[in-house]
Amino acid sequence: MPKTRYSAAAVSVISLFLFSTVSARAQDTPARSHAPQTVQLDVEVTNSKGAPVSGLTEKDFTVLDNKKSQQIKSFAAVKGKDAPAEVLIVFDAVNTPYTYLGYQRDQVMKYLRSNGGALPYPTTFAVLTDTSFEMNDVASKDGNSLADKLEHTNIGLREITRSQGFWGAADRMTLSLNALRSLTVVESKKPGRKLVLWISPGWPLLSGPEVDLDSGQEQDVYRNVIAFSRGLRKADMTLYSVNSWGVTESLLRENYYESFLGGLKSPDNAEWGDLSVQVLAAQSGGLVLSSSSVIDMLNKCVEDANSYYRIVLDAAPDEKPDVYHKIEVKVAQPDAKARTRSGYYSRP
Repeated sequence: MPKTRYSAAAVSVISLFLFSTVSARAQDTPARSHAPQTVQLDVEVTNSKGAPVSGLTEKDFTVLDNKKSQQIKSFAAVKGKDAPAEVLIVFDAVNTPYTYLGYQRDQVMKYLRSNGGALPYPTTFAVLTDTSFEMNDVASKDGNSLADKLEHTNIGLREITRSQGFWGAADRMTLSLNALRSLTVVESKKPGRKLVLWISPGWPLLSGPEVDLDSGQEQDVYRNVIAFSRGLRKADMTLYSVNSWGVTESLLRENYYESFLGGLKSPDNAEWGDLSVQVLAAQSGGLVLSSSSVIDMLNKCVEDANSYYRIVLDAAPDEKPDVYHKIEVKVAQPDAKARTRSGYYSRP
């Protein structure tokens, strides 16, 4: 039996979302200024055993922008207690099977109540369903109070399921992207670093040999990749993909996102996979985790706020906008590894 191919017309539902995203993002674009664009990097440095490396100075770092060394404009070694940071846990009831939601809720409640309910950073949670994206109003370090609220929060049944095939997947991806877009808009108005822990097996990638996009839709994907890159930076947000399916998830589905991590440099060959939660998380400097222990994954993500290095540099000048710049941070220690945002797009 021949495989079904999905043409550009078959994914027009997502294009409608994309146009609204670009329009909204365009309204947030500031007036052109002669001041240089700056790029802020929150750099996590770990040794070969995964433990954080402290005590480094500016001289220990080299920042490459499209393989060219850039002068560091400012540098700070940040301890979590000294810098404002907020943690947001997102329950993705759109993409997570209903049978897993109860387990995830129990795991998060145990995390919130651990250490007597004393959380290291102000924390809140949000729930994405087929009909809404609702966030608990106030972030708090009182994990017991948050757990009580979560216990009485209705996560709800889904109407859009995996059994609905491509069209259901397209709807789920649209809801997921729209939720993240609205979150970046809200959080960009608040000071401080935000760690967004998105508990989900992942959004539908909708990419592969059976999906064809026309040149207009490739342009749409490209513009939205740029919009999300800028939106996450503007909100000072690091995204984390937390997959509690663990080893029950197939290796093909779990690792396919890696083919999109290189950064989208042009609309040519753009695919919906460039907008997956795993790709956006990794490119924001966050982690892509998969384990049956939600508690362990949450702790690992939140540890990123305990100790890191904040580096600011002037963006390399470009005569035209939307040029992709790949960022690499090298550390002058043989066993040290740096993790941060993987790139940015130029402004005029």
